[in-house]
Amino acid sequence: MNEKIEIIIRPLAFILLATILCGIIFEIAGFSAILMFNSILDGAFLGSRSLEKSLRWALPLFITAVGVGISFRCGFFNIGAQGQFYMGSVCAVYVTEYMSGVNAVIVIPLGMIAGMTGGALWSLWPGYLKIRYGVDEVITTLMSNFIAGLILVYVTSGPLKDQSGSGQQASTKILPSELRISDASGVSLTIILITIGVGITGWLLVNRTSFGTLSSLAGRNPTMLKYQGGKIWQLGLASFIISGMLAGLSGSIELFGPSGRVVSGFLPTHGFTAILVALVASYAVIGTAFSALFFGGLFSAALFLPIFTGLPTSAIDLFNAIIALLITARITLGTNFLRNRWSHPHD
Repeated sequence: MNEKIEIIIRPLAFILLATILCGIIFEIAGFSAILMFNSILDGAFLGSRSLEKSLRWALPLFITAVGVGISFRCGFFNIGAQGQFYMGSVCAVYVTEYMSGVNAVIVIPLGMIAGMTGGALWSLWPGYLKIRYGVDEVITTLMSNFIAGLILVYVTSGPLKDQSGSGQQASTKILPSELRISDASGVSLTIILITIGVGITGWLLVNRTSFGTLSSLAGRNPTMLKYQGGKIWQLGLASFIISGMLAGLSGSIELFGPSGRVVSGFLPTHGFTAILVALVASYAVIGTAFSALFFGGLFSAALFLPIFTGLPTSAIDLFNAIIALLITARITLGTNFLRNRWSHPHD
């Protein structure tokens, strides 16, 4: 199959199979699968302003997932995108706090740079521990999510707490309108252009640079990389930094865009969903765009399910779980196939 076509077909195949399995499960549970499918389509793409609502979630998911994909391609399983997302938003909100009154043309870019820097630094220390001491990056990046979450709680309930709030939810002050790059819809020309810029840059980095070639080789065959003169520690740290930068950028966009403030524990599944988006797309940037749009549509449709089908919004979690299961099964089957081929080379 043509590689470009396969990039698009692969995520669609995962999505289609997961949808069929979910439909069967819901029918067995006494719900109408047809009604569920119609509700998802209306809520995600066909209803009034549904595409805009899907893009609200898809755009930041795509940005974070591109970074996750780069790290995974290199063979480093950085699953700390959620913590890097949080730290990006925290660093960005500090810039807005201490540059209060400064022109928005200066504050917004600096806030985004601070967000990218915060995300990159938060991903750097697990990367360093992995490269320098061989510490399992899955454990360190997972733990870093919880630490970042506690830092977020401290910031929103302590030094930057909105004193005028009701106290029911810890948060920072709402940004003035001149510091917002979108309204509550989360869709604006600025955010779309940033997302397109990330996509083009990510595609060029992966497909048109030596970094992309060597990082892909590092993920498949680190031993061969050494023979090619590549340095795994340089590629590893670079992939961690890029992944953290993009997750931090998403956090700053959430601040300057739809949320307009930082809230304790906000968007708690963003980073983990971005990992799933990247896995479904097999780390391909173009495939990631389709995958992000689908998962963004699921977030949007979640509001429709209880109203039209009686299903709880947690039914969307079942979609995610089945897709994750399919990906795991594909990896396991592929590994077993290769093992059998090497064990019986003449079969």
